Amino acid sequence: MRVVQVVTLVSEGAAFGGPPSVAVTQLQEMAARGHDVELVALWRGRTPAPRRIGAIPFVSRPARTVIPGQGYLGLMHPLLLRDLWHAMGRADAVHLHAGRDLVSLAALAVARMRRTDFVVQTHGMVEPRTGIAARVFDRVYVPLLRRARCCLVLTEEERRALTAVLSPKAPPLVMLGNGMPPPREVTDERPRGGHHVLFLARLHPRKRPEAFVEMAALVHKEFPEARFTLHGTDEGSLRQVNQLIADRGLTDVVHYGGALEHSAALEAYRHATVYVLPSVNEPFGMTVLEALAEGTPVVCTDSCGIAEELANRQAALITDDSPEALAEAVSRLLGDEALRGRLADAGRRAIREVFSIRAVVDRLEGLYRARARQR
Repeated sequence: MRVVQVVTLVSEGAAFGGPPSVAVTQLQEMAARGHDVELVALWRGRTPAPRRIGAIPFVSRPARTVIPGQGYLGLMHPLLLRDLWHAMGRADAVHLHAGRDLVSLAALAVARMRRTDFVVQTHGMVEPRTGIAARVFDRVYVPLLRRARCCLVLTEEERRALTAVLSPKAPPLVMLGNGMPPPREVTDERPRGGHHVLFLARLHPRKRPEAFVEMAALVHKEFPEARFTLHGTDEGSLRQVNQLIADRGLTDVVHYGGALEHSAALEAYRHATVYVLPSVNEPFGMTVLEALAEGTPVVCTDSCGIAEELANRQAALITDDSPEALAEAVSRLLGDEALRGRLADAGRRAIREVFSIRAVVDRLEGLYRARARQR
């Protein structure tokens, strides 16, 4: 099959979070099975867009802000419409990673004009909204989204939210988790003689980087040699993070290292003693899976979409969202090398047995083929 996937934005610093990573991982597995694949998106970076991401052909246009003050919603490039038109015309299967933004709206509209069936995956980005801008946008967006052959959802919470947006004419909602490639054999690259605790996510209020800093202040009292690093694009929280670091007297302890491209992010996981994701109501948590796949022990909150599965498998330490609880879990890991080893082994086993991209793509192939048979 010729498979085209569309995502809003790909960037050097993974600014758009999990959807590009999900799309690339799915397409890599598709390509390994012999399918002809292509990714279409906007690009943002200091260098020109690559022609390929790994082995995946990449069609892109530079991201331009056409609606100021609206973040990702306002990004677009007029020539992306032509790219979408050509890509969908050649495709046997079209898969849209859609949020409330102009790229998603354009992709839905092109699919409608092409009379092309498509699968939508919303990644927890489409929830009920009552603001005027969202209501105006949804008057066009929601009817197009309802034309999907099916919508892929990560959790029951996302299913309920999407049902509220799309009812009473919602398409079938299909549960599909995210997946990772089989973990590679890991050699311990963590530095000796000191502990390194990592935050790797967008610096956005929902990700709660300030809670990471508060946690670091508490852990540092017990483990003064420990160092803490935040990586991610600034989406409104960096100023508060820097102020909090200064207020707590942690300028030599907590460091902001900027955004990382994917290969550098994987290296950061491999060098970390512990990975911490303090965010609440995280629909899935791709960074958690990435850390587990690299053999890094994880601490995350109990509202993360995969927290229960990881807790049942003893593959991560799960806490409430308070800095005190996060600090207690991190301190426990820093003080117990054997526990870190057990969590790392259980985490990699969870990737192989539960969060495998092979199982995800098995499901996708079935959905795509059902669509192709009806063309």
